[in-house]
Amino acid sequence: MATSIRLTIKSIYKNLTPKEQSIADYILKEPQKVSHSSISDIANDLNIADSTFFQFTKKLGFSGFKDFKMALLTSDDYQNSMTTIHQGITQDDDELEMAYKIFDSNISTLLDTKKLLDKQKLKDAVDFIDHSDRLFFFGVGGSEIVASDAYHKFLRSPVNVVHNADYHIQLMEASMMTEKDCALLISHTGKSKETIQLAEVAKKNSAKIIVVTSQIQSQLAKLADIVFTSISEETAFRSEALASRISQLSILDAIFTILMFRNAAGSQTSIGKIREVINKIKE
Repeated sequence: MATSIRLTIKSIYKNLTPKEQSIADYILKEPQKVSHSSISDIANDLNIADSTFFQFTKKLGFSGFKDFKMALLTSDDYQNSMTTIHQGITQDDDELEMAYKIFDSNISTLLDTKKLLDKQKLKDAVDFIDHSDRLFFFGVGGSEIVASDAYHKFLRSPVNVVHNADYHIQLMEASMMTEKDCALLISHTGKSKETIQLAEVAKKNSAKIIVVTSQIQSQLAKLADIVFTSISEETAFRSEALASRISQLSILDAIFTILMFRNAAGSQTSIGKIREVINKIKE
């Protein structure tokens, strides 16, 4: 299926209405049929009006059904997806097959997320961080693990970074932010009430807001100055939220590396100081 269509659907799916989700499911399940059907045929299959499907294609960013159908027919990724359908883990799989499928899922997650990266967003995000007095990392639950990892990384940069695992302290930190600070918030669904509250407090204080989420139409994403979308594949006993971590970590790795190369001299100094003190305890 066309990458733009498949990934866009995945990134907005949880924010769709039940009727829109049924349309999305149909497109994801029957891409070949959709690409060779008229809008009336599809509408009949779904028991909806032609105009309902037409409006859905517009929600995906297309000018209409013809534009949507052309994208579906001409995409290389669409052609590839017809022969490389991901198979979920089953009870009959042996240990090695299960491990392979987890690796395949992670590879798919990274490749899909990579396709959504935007050069200008990466540049703007690094600009925000580079020109901020302080960079705050916020995350709750599983997302806190990603925030903590990012904090551990960015401590090696010339940037003044702040992070605490306790939500109440995060909220207190957000309340002390200013227009000279930058907040980086991580949330798979973008619906975490705690993370949304953190973003609202930071925004009220005019801080720059960068969000990493899998749902581009979420309430959290709407509060952001810049949104990075992470795409994940769900497998047996592993939710999308758990699978999304590898893509979130990779997005933050990319931002960190760009920042370090931009500030090569300062980065070498900060890394040197950290290596010097860490090496002392390894001797």
